[in-house]
Amino acid sequence: MKFWQKIATSLAMLAGLAAALPAHAAEGTKHTQADLMRELRPEDAVCTRCHDQSEKNPVLSIYQTRHGVKADKRTPSCQSCHGTSEAHVKNLANTPVRPPVDFLGAKGKATSKDIESCVGCHKSGIRSHWSGSAHEAADVLCTNCHQMHTHQDKVREKNTQPEVCFACHKEQRAQYSRPSRHLTKDGKMVCSDCHNPHGSAGPRLMQRDSVNATCYTCHMEKRGPFIRGHQPAQEDCSLCHNPHGSTQPNLLKARPPFLCQQCHEPATHQGRNATFNGAGTANNVLARGCVNCHTNTHGTNNPANLANERTQRR
Repeated sequence: MKFWQKIATSLAMLAGLAAALPAHAAEGTKHTQADLMRELRPEDAVCTRCHDQSEKNPVLSIYQTRHGVKADKRTPSCQSCHGTSEAHVKNLANTPVRPPVDFLGAKGKATSKDIESCVGCHKSGIRSHWSGSAHEAADVLCTNCHQMHTHQDKVREKNTQPEVCFACHKEQRAQYSRPSRHLTKDGKMVCSDCHNPHGSAGPRLMQRDSVNATCYTCHMEKRGPFIRGHQPAQEDCSLCHNPHGSTQPNLLKARPPFLCQQCHEPATHQGRNATFNGAGTANNVLARGCVNCHTNTHGTNNPANLANERTQRR
């Protein structure tokens, strides 16, 4: 008896849910998805009566994004971004192709003025430095990187974001094909882990105020403090490393000792310190590995300081 009571209760609950749905939703295919959206967002009905998922670029997927959350009072409507678009809606000339909506320019493409539709809402947090940033100065539009009417924005996904950036930054695309590189193509890192594409107070659109501060977010062991620090390592990591990829190990720009000799002339080890070949010539360190002895290239707490050329032995 209890079993049949449970069945009856379940059927009653299903009947209540069916009654709560819009009438056309229960009728199956007699109504389009746009009809359902009109009940969810009545103010968008003027647009969704024509624009649905049958288009080349479906628009109803926007209701699966933050731009389509009905319960959020900040959620914009179609008119919030596209304006009234009266010329497009009325099409008084009765042309086969309607005039573009207000958000788009005369040629059907977004213009630098249209970006105000986005910046009007997205102007705080990580986007607070957009004005005057490198991308803003280069007339990069929000729609060049972002897809508005889809719940899977490529630039916000780890697996697809690099391809969006590489569309413009082709040099970095080639560098990421080198054997020593960060794990961007493997989906473990993305460009926005280091760079803020919307602008930054630091150089090169860095997430932090400096290149080193950005690198230290992952490479904390290189931060120090050290009793004796290596000046280039404390100034800018990119002086020795190419973060986007290198043919040398550890992302180095050149192979030691040639990388070291860009600053440290071979003559440094002449005189009383010339012990490699017994001769005080500049060739005594040629093609030898500096890091065989100088292992702590980022800094050291060793008080002996015997390997520091600035301190003469007595």
